[in-house]
Amino acid sequence: MAYRLQVHIVNDDPIVLDVDELPQPTDQFIIGVNPQRRDGKEVQYVLREVNQVIIPWWRINLIQILPDEQEEDVLTFVRE
Repeated sequence: MAYRLQVHIVNDDPIVLDVDELPQPTDQFIIGVNPQRRDGKEVQYVLREVNQVIIPWWRINLIQILPDEQEEDVLTFVRE
């Protein structure tokens, strides 16, 4: 199952990556494909022809697992 992660990098804006598996505590780095900003724009420091990146743990502040498109369509009811 593929996951979409938002990776918050130290002293930089977060980027979005697609990964096959969630990172484990024993991993030294994260390997992801299709690096881009949350709004879909290119990451400035990644070349346009690059499809896969490796980010070491010491550069990562926080990782968020983004919901699937199916999960985003769930209706919620709020009383006002």
